[in-house]
Amino acid sequence: MYRFLLTPRWWGINVFVLLAIPFCVFMGSWQLGRFEDRVQEDRSVTDRAAANRAEAPAPLDALLPVDRATSGRQATATGRYAEQLLVPDRDLDGEPGFYVLTLLRTDTGKALPVVRGWLPGDADTDAARAPAPPKGEVSVTGALQASETPGDNGVGARGGLPAGQTGAISAASLVNLVPYDVYDAWVTLARADAGMTAVPAAAPHGTGLDLKAFQNLGYTAEWFAFAGFVVFMWFRLLRREAEFLRDAELGLTGTGTGSAGGTEGESRAEGGAAIGAEGPDGSGDAERVTA
Repeated sequence: MYRFLLTPRWWGINVFVLLAIPFCVFMGSWQLGRFEDRVQEDRSVTDRAAANRAEAPAPLDALLPVDRATSGRQATATGRYAEQLLVPDRDLDGEPGFYVLTLLRTDTGKALPVVRGWLPGDADTDAARAPAPPKGEVSVTGALQASETPGDNGVGARGGLPAGQTGAISAASLVNLVPYDVYDAWVTLARADAGMTAVPAAAPHGTGLDLKAFQNLGYTAEWFAFAGFVVFMWFRLLRREAEFLRDAELGLTGTGTGSAGGTEGESRAEGGAAIGAEGPDGSGDAERVTA
């Protein structure tokens, strides 16, 4: 019954199935591996963040440029505070508020953006609550962070901000607001100034359990579902073909039924002719009827 599996048509189907299933399983395993790598990376980032808080701070210039290895490490710098800006629309623990950002002029001539803390409220109406920076030369210590990109990683892209505010903490944005060079990095103080809450360091961009990690998990399920669908369709086609051939052998297909019906009709016609020839009284002299 299953000799049809050796036909050219089924050879093509079988080859496709034998290639599609391993491919789907491979792609699903690869996506699952990507998700597991991100889970492990998230654990490593968490462990590294705890280690960074406990380690001795290093000079700022020794940690630049910021990358995954140096992001979050404790950096120290010395200088004098200059312009102060507010960064609106920054939530902390689910509460809306804003950052207080102050530029620290160093001996190199560049300024280091320093997030001195977070305040609840609105940057437009509560700007007066931001404390003034300390006077004179100061040394700051905080977690090193890479410049932000507007519209990415939770950073707002709102434009048209009033004077004294910036939407993103990045050198590209700040050089348009101050008349001196700015480091392509910033720090968040480990201990916020009086009246403010310290801003925790963020994980490096592209690490941890972000949306892309769960996309990998979703793709894993899709590829394994594709493999199961291919197997299901192969069995469905096999069963349908076998049932069709069995029905044909039993004469239950459309052609067989029509032939049987035709034979049955002819038999009835012949029987009727015989009766007509015999006649109703059995004498055999039936009256001919012309249609």
